[in-house]
Amino acid sequence: MNRGKFYITTPIYYVNARPHIGHAYTTMAADIVARHHRLKGDDVFFLTGTDEHGQNIQRTAEEHGMPEKQYCDMIAEEFKRLWKKLNISNDYFVRTTDERHIKAAQKFFEAVYRSGDIYKGRYEGWYCSRCERFYLEKELQGGKCPIHDMPVEWVKEENYFFALSKYRDRLLRHIEENPDFIQPESRRNEVLSVLREGLEDISISRSTVRWGIPLPIDPSQTMYVWMDALCNYISAIGYGDDPETFRKYWPADLHLIGKEIIRFHVIIWPALLMSAGLPLPERIFAHGWLTKDGKKLSKSTGNVIDIDELADRFGVDPVRYFFMREFSFGKDGDYTDSAFITRYNADLANDLGNLVNRTVNLARRFFQSVPPNDHPGEHDEEIIEMAIETHRRSSKQLDDLAFDEALETIWQFIRRLNKYVQQTEAWRLAQNEDTKGRAGTIIYNCLEGLRFISVMIYPFMPESALRIREQIGLKGLDEDYSSLESWGALKPGTPLGKPEPIFPRIKVEKAKKTKKQPKREELITIDDFRKLDLRVAEVLEAEKVEGTDKLLRLVVNIGHEKRQIVAGIAEYYSPQELIGMKIIMVANLEPATIRGIESQGMILAAVGKRGCAVATVDREVPTGTRVR
Repeated sequence: MNRGKFYITTPIYYVNARPHIGHAYTTMAADIVARHHRLKGDDVFFLTGTDEHGQNIQRTAEEHGMPEKQYCDMIAEEFKRLWKKLNISNDYFVRTTDERHIKAAQKFFEAVYRSGDIYKGRYEGWYCSRCERFYLEKELQGGKCPIHDMPVEWVKEENYFFALSKYRDRLLRHIEENPDFIQPESRRNEVLSVLREGLEDISISRSTVRWGIPLPIDPSQTMYVWMDALCNYISAIGYGDDPETFRKYWPADLHLIGKEIIRFHVIIWPALLMSAGLPLPERIFAHGWLTKDGKKLSKSTGNVIDIDELADRFGVDPVRYFFMREFSFGKDGDYTDSAFITRYNADLANDLGNLVNRTVNLARRFFQSVPPNDHPGEHDEEIIEMAIETHRRSSKQLDDLAFDEALETIWQFIRRLNKYVQQTEAWRLAQNEDTKGRAGTIIYNCLEGLRFISVMIYPFMPESALRIREQIGLKGLDEDYSSLESWGALKPGTPLGKPEPIFPRIKVEKAKKTKKQPKREELITIDDFRKLDLRVAEVLEAEKVEGTDKLLRLVVNIGHEKRQIVAGIAEYYSPQELIGMKIIMVANLEPATIRGIESQGMILAAVGKRGCAVATVDREVPTGTRVR
């Protein structure tokens, strides 16, 4: 199955410091997209690398007492080491100090020069050496760089300029005619606003910076580091030395970047490509920033997210999962240790880990291998249809870079399989010869469901996906998405692997406190407790209450009637995941009106610093059963 090529890039990362969480966030996302497209059957080229020229690198190397190239070699190796640790599957690692890149960048400069868009002039302006960018007075914040909050310097030079202003109208037209060119929409609107205000020509060379690529038309000047860097997207695929590969992969299908560098990528880069007569990238997506504990990341204040330490502490796959699941990719996201542990324990240990463990253990205990699928019954068809639909939906969501939505879709299926085991009581059926065949079908469906899940989560958690496949009797990943278009590929009789916990639960160490004895007046009698009418209720409907982020309106069945409840759990549960859940509620609570809605009871839930858990029953009991 080969549906075409897919060329995806990360930015190339500046080597003024070792890699950090921002670099990892972008690169993990790009890796997930690359793996997703390989599973679709596409011919993928995944590019990342390092940006190694410019005044800032020159200064940083001097501070380290090293020649520039030696310093760049050291930092580039750090990036390669971390990408290997994080299981990044890039096809090429470009470095702007590579001779191949230098020649391609010079050839590209010559193409722009021949178009008549480069001229010599004198430049005066504010310059930030950290981001290698010139700023207008109005763009500064308190006289400092708006990105790095560092002082800028006034630069006066005779440089070569690129006629960027000439391309304003063409850029506007292209963006307006191609709504998917810049994503998300908030970034697109930001860029359109900048373009409508007008553009100025930009300096594309430096006369005072020796650590850079010499201009082919004037070796006394070096190429502006951003023009040099942007050329990596074409140098890595053969611009200048491999026309066949270049034609095969260009234009890029997706440039993945952080929002702080969007103007370089959606204004300067497309204008340069237009000038050189090359096609523009298909899509440029600028993701949000990360913070920690509600504060900006800062090495100087120690407020950092140490990606190396996180991977060592919790494992690579849980780290990849968390950063794609917890935040909407186009928006900013705040990391906390408690959020990580809560997400890990709830999603990975409880949901997926529990499903794998219980399914494989049941299969080995009662059948020794994958059981036959020859006793269909209630819920089976729903499971099969949901599996195929889950793949279709999550694949489309991944196409849209909605990583969190794709994972939630997959996890709805995981939770449904866990519920399926509970509903059918497969463990009980397996103990009786008359019903053992039915138990075999249920367990088969769970194993086949895990095959689906292993393929769907592979882009996010490749090592965990392979461990699941090994436990259900499969070796490696010898299938792609086409195997998820139908049910039943797992062969009965396949020997099962050894069941081992994939996601051991994280135990949170708590400070020991002296146990406080309740005051006498806090105690209640057994008669007080008997006044409570606690019932098992099934959630039939759930929706958010308009005008609030915390409230959900639920309609529940308590056996003899339906009730409406308003519950403050919208921050922790989506409406969809509550439907079908059997909860415990206080049925004899006096009705109360909340936000104009009558609430006819209260659900029980545990709420703490690490989240919320609604009280449920651990096996199938009739709706309306009283809790005693």
